[in-house]
Amino acid sequence: MPHVLQSRTRVLYEVPAVAPRAPGSRSLLDADAVAVLHRASRVLLDELPALTDRLVAALREREPAYRSALASHPAEVWHEVHRSLRHSVTSLLEPGGTREAAHRTSAQIAETRAERGLPLDALLHAFRLGGAMVWQGLVEETARGNPDDMRLLIHVATDVWNFVDEHCGVVAEAYHRTERRMAWQRENWLRLLTASLFDGSARLADLPDAADALGLPEEGWYAVIALAGDDVRLTLPAGTRSLHHGDSGARYVLVLLGDAEGDPAAELASLAAAFALPPGARAGIGSPVEGLAAVPDARRLADTALRACPRGGGTVLLDERLPDALVVSSPDLAAALVARVLGPLSSLEHTDRDLLLDTLTVWLEADGSAQRAGARLYCHRNTVLNRLRRFEQLTGRSLTRVGDMVEVSLALGARRLLDG
Repeated sequence: MPHVLQSRTRVLYEVPAVAPRAPGSRSLLDADAVAVLHRASRVLLDELPALTDRLVAALREREPAYRSALASHPAEVWHEVHRSLRHSVTSLLEPGGTREAAHRTSAQIAETRAERGLPLDALLHAFRLGGAMVWQGLVEETARGNPDDMRLLIHVATDVWNFVDEHCGVVAEAYHRTERRMAWQRENWLRLLTASLFDGSARLADLPDAADALGLPEEGWYAVIALAGDDVRLTLPAGTRSLHHGDSGARYVLVLLGDAEGDPAAELASLAAAFALPPGARAGIGSPVEGLAAVPDARRLADTALRACPRGGGTVLLDERLPDALVVSSPDLAAALVARVLGPLSSLEHTDRDLLLDTLTVWLEADGSAQRAGARLYCHRNTVLNRLRRFEQLTGRSLTRVGDMVEVSLALGARRLLDG
């Protein structure tokens, strides 16, 4: 295991400043120095459990991030430290034959600690602290056995600290690799979770966990906005809690309107008036629904509102366009209604037919006032009335009979929507 900063570890001898060699390069030490290193390393290998205990105790005392791991999984951490120290000491005896196994062990430890949420700085500190204890053990054993060999041991410092630095690099790389994998897995999981929420495949039993993961309350009023257009970026009012989801042909935004005690209709109207939509983009806002379990219904309502939206762009609030929603919900029936009510006008010239239908549309928008309709059409009120009478004669519909008026109004809306 790698070394600790000298301010945090007491060692018996200062380590000389030496330029690190490239990994795998051979040491320039003589046979006597290697013999001293091997003799002390074998003693450390025999005393490995005690060395592990000392390092675990040092981690508990000096590295706060390790305390929770030691409290919850003490045996796991002990064996992890023991395995790392064993590879460290064995590598001093057989640097060539154990290098790959030592790298794999360090990488596995880094992956495990990254998955458990231990900070990388704490992990590197543990490796350096372990390296410092190994070096200190070598120094103490050599001083106890033959103090004159200390001058030889100093020469192997380069090998020891190169090993430490090399493994710190392995640890950092494996840790970052694991972080990237975990981030991708979480992002993918959230994407699948969001998709299941919108398409209705999420299980009711999973909704509490989904709400917690997505940062949304399980209960409360929601609405879905369906978007269509090239690279539509919807700007919502500041503080709006939302969830975005991309689907083939449309994009969706789930918006939290308020808690169960709020007024969802008022919140929805306020939202529709406040959000910004790029020119040419289309947005359909579905009716409010209660709870995350009803999000699939909210998405279907938003789809209906989007189908009622003009092709040239704009926003349709479903609750304000329910007749149009009825029409677009069944295109085949809408086409049949147009043919039945407005079909008799098909024998007219195109401009003549459009003139009658435009006049009728404006008259309906003016609440049946020929005076106001004439002002908008730049003609006399009697001209408006004459065109309306002609419409009645050609279609056989009466504009004073409620049932006929309903059919005529729906047919006009269906014609507009079907023609785009």
